[in-house]
Amino acid sequence: MKITHINIYRFSIPMEPFTIATGTMDFAQNIFIRVYTDAGFYGVGEGSAFPMIVGETQETMLKMAQDFAQIWKGKNPLNIDERMEELHNYTAFNATCKSAFDMALYDITSKNAKKPLYQFLGGEKRQVITDMTIGIDTPENMAATAIKHQKNGCSIIKIKLGKKVKEDVERVRKIRAAVGDDMILRLDANQGWSFEDAILALKELAQFNIEFCEQPMRTFYDDFLPELKELSQIKITADESCFNHHDARKLIHSDSCDYINIKFAKSGGIYESLKIYHEAVMNAVPCMIGSMLESRIALSANLHFALACPKIQFFDLDTCLLGHLVDPVVGGLTYKGFELFISDEIGIGADADEEFLKGCEKWSV
Repeated sequence: MKITHINIYRFSIPMEPFTIATGTMDFAQNIFIRVYTDAGFYGVGEGSAFPMIVGETQETMLKMAQDFAQIWKGKNPLNIDERMEELHNYTAFNATCKSAFDMALYDITSKNAKKPLYQFLGGEKRQVITDMTIGIDTPENMAATAIKHQKNGCSIIKIKLGKKVKEDVERVRKIRAAVGDDMILRLDANQGWSFEDAILALKELAQFNIEFCEQPMRTFYDDFLPELKELSQIKITADESCFNHHDARKLIHSDSCDYINIKFAKSGGIYESLKIYHEAVMNAVPCMIGSMLESRIALSANLHFALACPKIQFFDLDTCLLGHLVDPVVGGLTYKGFELFISDEIGIGADADEEFLKGCEKWSV
């Protein structure tokens, strides 16, 4: 089998503004690709740029995607390790763009095997319930949003923090008072605190029965993570500190975190994410599957991956629920409340809506 050509789309999804510690996004800066083969079918992939975290923008992804397409043209898409190694040799970074291409390879390979992706990866179906993320706002507005999600059946809320400690504590205090004791609360500081502030914040926030806190500090404070973990009553999840399996190994061996959050946009896709997962499993470190601002295309791939990785215990697959104003997807995962389901259609089982693509800028390589 050979790759004949690749179509690349500017896949901008309008959304309500979403604020975290490092900035605000008012549209999903995504790309969508179709990798065509001489076997008569294609694979799909999506990448969602989050510049404040991964350093990529939609523009850089669109440019790099054209370079990647040239590298792969005429090559065998079933040789996933060789194809991804070519991209890694071409550029050390650009993980989010790589993740779209990685996703398309796994879509093609599982379609060729006539299996849904989760089965191709050796997985089986199980219950998956996502949390619902609340972006940074006033304590009162965040509490009101939490109540709204609770009324809609949400049982797990992830609270974005990372500003002044006193204000962050008040945000969580208001939310806990609003939703009561049964709601599971998770925190995500998105690198917003210094080491000293993280110590203070986690000490103050422990009273609210918190499941864990993601990425309390900037990654250049990673050498302080072991001390923070030892001092904290709240478990620590590494997110921005873990882009690849080498990061995972160093975090685990230095006893820097309790959990690891795997995201395709950081790792470069399924191929590297499996390596992160296996590193964690070998050391009995549970994992979380997370996302940026993807549509249900990439989220479907995330769900397939999670179904193949039983030690993934935490699910943050709510991005298209965070205020996407359109759903440009055909097929793919579905939500029943906050529980996720995927069909047994071969491959990823999701594709872009043709009418939406008509309005997207396109390149063919």
